[in-house]
Amino acid sequence: MGAQVVAIDIDDAKLDFARSLGAAATLNSRKIKNVVEAVREVTGGGAHVSVDALGSPETCFNSIANLRKRGKHIQVGLMLGDQHHPVIPMDKVIANELEILGSHGIQAFRYGSIFDMLRSGKLNPARLVGKTIRLEEALDELVNMNQFNGLGVFGDQPVLI
Repeated sequence: MGAQVVAIDIDDAKLDFARSLGAAATLNSRKIKNVVEAVREVTGGGAHVSVDALGSPETCFNSIANLRKRGKHIQVGLMLGDQHHPVIPMDKVIANELEILGSHGIQAFRYGSIFDMLRSGKLNPARLVGKTIRLEEALDELVNMNQFNGLGVFGDQPVLI
């Protein structure tokens, strides 16, 4: 879509995978002191858009704090249990006129644009599939998705039915 993606993770193999998919820069958050400063440096002042797909208080805070003026944060990852009310850098939200959006999926009427991107080759989800499983294996895979054992969003073991 033309964005210069900065991928952040704690696993170098996952960051290598992100680079193979086109990430312009990668940061291993276990190897740097301050993720927010690192993102601001690599982006020349902060990200225009941040996405927290993990859903932890730390990644949420950092994703908002690394935005430049009038940046937009999209929260996809859910925070459950005692983490459902994370600390948000409201001083930065107000001073920098930031937007915070929640996303729980795409509306059905927008599917056409996704299909258009698939047809044109802009999206290639096949690169994210590490293995195909049988329906009988789905329950075991689903229960263990939170272990993040593989590459990709939910590991290298997506469930295809």
